[in-house]
Order: sequence, then C-alpha cells, then structure tokens
Amino acid sequence: MSVKGIRLLLVDDEPHIVQFLELGLLNEGADVRTASNGEEAIMVASDFKPHVVILDVMMPGMNGFEVCQALKATGDNIAIIMLTAKDETQDRVKGLRIGADDYVIKPFSFEELLARIQARLRNQFPNLLGEVVYGPFRIDDLRKELSYMDQVLELSPTEYELLKFIVMNNGIVLSKALILDKVWGYHFGGEENIVEVYIRSLREKLQDKEHRLIRTLRGSGYRMDFP
Repeated sequence: MSVKGIRLLLVDDEPHIVQFLELGLLNEGADVRTASNGEEAIMVASDFKPHVVILDVMMPGMNGFEVCQALKATGDNIAIIMLTAKDETQDRVKGLRIGADDYVIKPFSFEELLARIQARLRNQFPNLLGEVVYGPFRIDDLRKELSYMDQVLELSPTEYELLKFIVMNNGIVLSKALILDKVWGYHFGGEENIVEVYIRSLREKLQDKEHRLIRTLRGSGYRMDFP
C-alpha cells in the first residue's frame, strides 16, 4: 500500500531522526512537513492540514502530550502516532487517553513506522488510499474497481460494496444482518434473502462454484477465505 500524496507532519527535536524519516517518507511519495517543537507543530498543522502527525513525546517547551491534545481539540480528522524513548506503560496509556491513535517506541525501524502509518490510513482515511491489495484481490476505491487475480470484475455498485466488505473482513464470519447493515444501510426495509442473491452472483463472477472463496456457515453467515 502506498502513502503517495498523503500529508505527513514530522515533529521531533532530534534533527537526525527528522532527516531520516523525512527522506524515507518522501521516497514513498508522501507530502512531508517538519517541525522541531510543539509550538511550531501547531502552526504548521493549521496551514498544512496533515492526515498523519508523527509526534515525539519528549520535547523542550510544549511536550508531545500537549501538542496531541491541541491538535485533537481542533476537530480535524488527524491520525497521531506518538514516538517515545520510554518503554513505560503509563506513558503509552496517557498518550492513548488524550487522543493519540498509536504509539511507537524508539528505536524503531522505518518499515515498522510505515506499517503503522498505513494502518492509520486504512482506519481513518480509506478513501485516500486508492489501490489496496488483499491477497488475490485489488480494491481501487477511487475508481470503484475490484480485481481478482489481476482481472477487473464487472460489478454493480452494490456488488462492489458487498465484495469489498467481505474481502476486507477476510476470515471473519459475517452475519446476514451485519452485511445488510454495512452494505445496504440501517434503514433497508427488504428481506435478508437479498444477501443470498448477491452472494450467488458474486460466486458466479469469481468462478467460485465450490464455495472455496466465499464460504457459507449455516446459521451464522458467510466468510471470505483466502491466504
């Protein structure tokens, strides 16, 4: 999954860490801004409107906890990942309680941080991701296209939303009631059997005659199964 075009703000008073992360994230295609202290971070965030903030806890003056509270208080949808050199549970709990979305302990690898960023994007900004790969499936939410084994499937809007939902929940049993709520909407007044009709159609398009991809669990619902 790419972070291309994602706005990222790096806040740390250690120049070598900022330089290391900035270079890596720029190479991944992100739009990056930096700040070396809390006050500067809040000013930059006000204009830059970052999707994700990588925020060091221990900084002179305004610390990371205070910056986190200030950024969350704006009401903007910002994912905040806090960095700390302290492997102390109380610091992690404090950060999460004041609104931090994730926590990374120094030292960490760039790959670990990138994975954390991608997880926050999936959770808070799914529409920004463009193509996302799940096993043999590729979901392009911007184009509303879903591919299986590199072949674009011809899907109706409802089929697209249904298949996307069960693919993203691979391995999880999904009841008909839950599927209706998430795909058709809470106010849908039709019968649960509509789910069976659409599942049958998807199986045909996936050539899943033996129901190995979309399994039926009698009395429970459906489960997508792929490695």
